[in-house]
Amino acid sequence: MSNILVTGGAGFVGAHVTEELVKRGHQVVVLDDLSGGFVDNVVSDAEFVPGSINDVALVDRLFAEKQFDYVFHLAAYAAEGLSHFIKRFNYTNNLIGSVNLINAAVNTGVKCFVFTSSIAVYGSSPELPMTEETRPYPEDSYGIAKLAVEQELKVSHEMFGLDYIIFRPHNVYGEKQNIGDKYRNVVGIFMNQILQGKPMTIFGDGEQTRAFSYIGDMAPIMADSIQTPAAYNQIFNIGADQPYSINTLAEEVARAMGVAPNIQHVPARNEVVHAYSSHEKVQRIFEERALTTLAEGLARMAAWVKQHGARQSQEFEGIEVMKNFPKAWLPSQNGNTP
Repeated sequence: MSNILVTGGAGFVGAHVTEELVKRGHQVVVLDDLSGGFVDNVVSDAEFVPGSINDVALVDRLFAEKQFDYVFHLAAYAAEGLSHFIKRFNYTNNLIGSVNLINAAVNTGVKCFVFTSSIAVYGSSPELPMTEETRPYPEDSYGIAKLAVEQELKVSHEMFGLDYIIFRPHNVYGEKQNIGDKYRNVVGIFMNQILQGKPMTIFGDGEQTRAFSYIGDMAPIMADSIQTPAAYNQIFNIGADQPYSINTLAEEVARAMGVAPNIQHVPARNEVVHAYSSHEKVQRIFEERALTTLAEGLARMAAWVKQHGARQSQEFEGIEVMKNFPKAWLPSQNGNTP
């Protein structure tokens, strides 16, 4: 049994990873400020510590007291499109907070630091599907922050011997997702709109393509990674293989929710048009596992969403740049958009 810290463990992906680690017999401490997560998401067998990764005194005290063997860092505000307009918030939470954890990990002899990055580091790539060898060229502040943390882990390994594992997931959906965040997680946004009797709103023509990844396919691999020596100091794309257009996704979500599609297109925003990745590397290093189909994954999430009900969307307070801010995100607008 190992002693493990999971940051963001009250959030969507973090909660699932925590559950998988507990199943494997590990002792888990969850650190989360509840800015995007919920206490109810935390598995009862884990210890919950409320707090921020930006609280250096708290972070240093936790690492000194608990002497963690491993760190799973999932705390982040993962809104790619919004990150253009909240740059200071983005870098403070997604970059500086990560550095606080890396410092503490080095100072206390953590065996391995598992970091959840994003395929946002690739930006728009002429190479599809994108592989781990594809040149990173992020096009939003969120992707820039994630890439910077990846590079910091690499140099921390070279300088201090801190082992790491980096996962680059994409478009993850499933049970426990915060469907009330109107700036990110398109599947949850669509389901929340349906529950509220609103149309599913889509930026632009809806022909953007993504591969939508069911959380149940990813969390076990991430939890197993610390016991997989070949994964150490490596980067892995992780998620679904089959890309779909946003228009097709909306139709599939409506089907899973048992309603007729009601789609409203709003003006396009600045975003990567096509983004999906290859997973040959993760399949080679880890035991090959069957992936959940989009229809099956959406059905599972829809059942959970119907049971828990709609969430009131909260406006992000503290927008730093209003120039070119999407009109569909303004408080006066009716759309909760992807």
